[in-house]
Amino acid sequence: MTTHHPRLTGPGETPGPHAREAEPSGPRAQDAEPPEPPQPSEPPEPSDTREQPESSQETAQEAAEEAAPPPDSPRWARPALIALLLASAALFLWDLGASGYANQFYSAAAQAGSASWKALFFGSSDAANSITVDKPPAALWPMALSVRLFGLSSWSVLVPEALMGVATVGVLYAAVRRRFGVGAGLFAGALLALTPVAALMFRFNNPDALLCLLMVCAVYCVLRALEDARTKWLLLAGVCFGFAFLTKTLQAWLILPPLALVYVVCAPTRLRRRFGQLLLGGLAMVVSGGWWVAIVELWPAGSRPYIGGSQSNSFLELTFGYNGLGRLNGNEAGSVGGGRLGGGGGGGGGGGSWGDTGFSRLFGSDMGGQIAWLLPAAFLLLVAGLVVLRRAGRTDAARAALLVWGGALLITFATFSFMSGIFHQYYNIALAPYIAALVAMGATLLWRRRDRTAAVLVLAGTVAVTAAWAYVLLARSPQWLPWLRWSVVAVGAVAALGLLLSVRLGRRLSVRMGRRLAVVAAGLGVTAGLGGPVAYAANTVGTPHTGSIVTAGPKVEGAGGRHGGMIIVGGPGPDGKGGKGGQGGPPPGGQGQGQGRGQAQGKTPGRQAQPGTPGQAPNAPHRGLYNSLGGLLNGQQVSPKAKAALRENAANYTWAAAAIGSQNAASYQLATQLPVMPIGGFNGSDPSPTLEQFKEYVRQGKIHYFVGGAGGGFFGPNGAQKSTSSDITSWVEKNFKKVTVGGTTLYDLTKPVS
Repeated sequence: MTTHHPRLTGPGETPGPHAREAEPSGPRAQDAEPPEPPQPSEPPEPSDTREQPESSQETAQEAAEEAAPPPDSPRWARPALIALLLASAALFLWDLGASGYANQFYSAAAQAGSASWKALFFGSSDAANSITVDKPPAALWPMALSVRLFGLSSWSVLVPEALMGVATVGVLYAAVRRRFGVGAGLFAGALLALTPVAALMFRFNNPDALLCLLMVCAVYCVLRALEDARTKWLLLAGVCFGFAFLTKTLQAWLILPPLALVYVVCAPTRLRRRFGQLLLGGLAMVVSGGWWVAIVELWPAGSRPYIGGSQSNSFLELTFGYNGLGRLNGNEAGSVGGGRLGGGGGGGGGGGSWGDTGFSRLFGSDMGGQIAWLLPAAFLLLVAGLVVLRRAGRTDAARAALLVWGGALLITFATFSFMSGIFHQYYNIALAPYIAALVAMGATLLWRRRDRTAAVLVLAGTVAVTAAWAYVLLARSPQWLPWLRWSVVAVGAVAALGLLLSVRLGRRLSVRMGRRLAVVAAGLGVTAGLGGPVAYAANTVGTPHTGSIVTAGPKVEGAGGRHGGMIIVGGPGPDGKGGKGGQGGPPPGGQGQGQGRGQAQGKTPGRQAQPGTPGQAPNAPHRGLYNSLGGLLNGQQVSPKAKAALRENAANYTWAAAAIGSQNAASYQLATQLPVMPIGGFNGSDPSPTLEQFKEYVRQGKIHYFVGGAGGGFFGPNGAQKSTSSDITSWVEKNFKKVTVGGTTLYDLTKPVS
């Protein structure tokens, strides 16, 4: 049975002068789909008018009140929202240029897309379209268009990511506000912005920023569809999921099952129509995400770039292999080690080189400080919110919202906890909006019932657990702000005690005094809960981040090891010398001290790197691999002389140079803004180009230089020691003269050895 609640006035809020009904009326409502009549097979809703015991009627009335839509916005709502968005923009834009090109792999692709429309469409690493990045191109399009409009710079690359962050905060606010009020929406938006991994990734140029925005937009559309069963909202949700697929392939569809299930159960229309609407939404998803895939698969392979990350030049193979099932079972063909390093994970604490798996994974040293600050609170408040709304009707939109956000959180948490393949700390941004929404909604429901002992007990317990957990997380960085963890615990204890006393005080002395104490205690509870995340976010914003693997916050004891994946500290530079441990990992090039934060912007303390020796590697049997990873995770430092050499007569060549691995090539491409061929793609393990193709390019005079000194020892597919990139390296070293230009080893491919 479909129920429509009038807008009610909540605590501290008054309806506007032109308060609207929940459903549209008048001529503009002619296109609206009318609510469906109740089905005979459905049980009566709590609003059933049959005679009931007095206690049951009171319970049903309370559930209806809890499920009612929030009132129209109070006067302060819009200024508060503007303040939230401005504060988020300041957080994401502050000193943004300090990170340079951040992940040069994607920055180089953005530069290529700004110079070539074909490269923009395919997501090529270089403007000459030799190979694509190992993801679909949607995340590159905003950056490439920005570079095309404003020129190549750190700001033109990174500002679109920051704006995506602001938009995500705004959409999350709108989604939560519709059923839980302005205060809950503002709280959710602030929690998202202050999540450390969000403060990191909305200032970085990996695809995760756009993916997070599209996921929140998709959830918003599904929630709107759950209100009145309008098909257009499911179509829009399908479009969001489709473009999310073009951002990060199958990860975008991770939350589809719980959202579809909630719609089938809770949508206010006939069951048959619910299934029909879901099919239409699925069709919209396939069309919006499949058009690009169809074009790429049907395009003649000889006239388009090679599909980076695949072993057969197929985007479908990339989708279901390296970026799909391989992420779950660890068998990623074409990854570093061909799956040997990434595999071996299993449930119950098993794991490979990408970290131990199990329910504790996201609470561990590597992941906890990124995302887990409010994770226990989100789980507690999800259960509490469902208990509060347990007697609401089947179609109740507030309970459906809890189920949608909760389902998205649970399935993402479970997948991240047990996946055995490539997994990095920054992936956890996917959880941030779900946690923020659940904490805000659950806390709001309990706060409205704060005159009841059970609700206050849960609120106080949540505050206490959150403060205690923050102490644990902060204690992992004992030398960083040691006073903060004790302050958080003390404030949290006072807040929990104040919440408990507010009920007793309100009942025995004065209701007004009890309410005032509850407000003060709630403020202290929020302070305790956000103390750690705010400090981590501030540290993140104040620290430059570069490279392929980045993390938020300060150095953490016990982090590193296998959780972060490929770990290098003081790794080799392009000439076999030590790199410098840094915020984004060890930027190669020259003798380094290895005194940075190590672990590819991670947590393992740096150490003195010796010339010709590898950095710290978690698995001794693979030490040979780590010897050649200097330019895999981070780019090169390009000297002015090397830059000038590549620019010399560059117009006569298709590629100014070729280098093993995309990060190596990206450094020279960004320095010169000329096409540089990344041999073997990101890992140096893709069979692109083959040795024969490379020889033909050289014979035709299309490549000027080959950049030597790094990457020749990358593993090939299936863990083979020999790969196409190593074959090309050996051929070049044997047939062309080596010269050193500004500390960089170059081979002039127009001058063979006589």
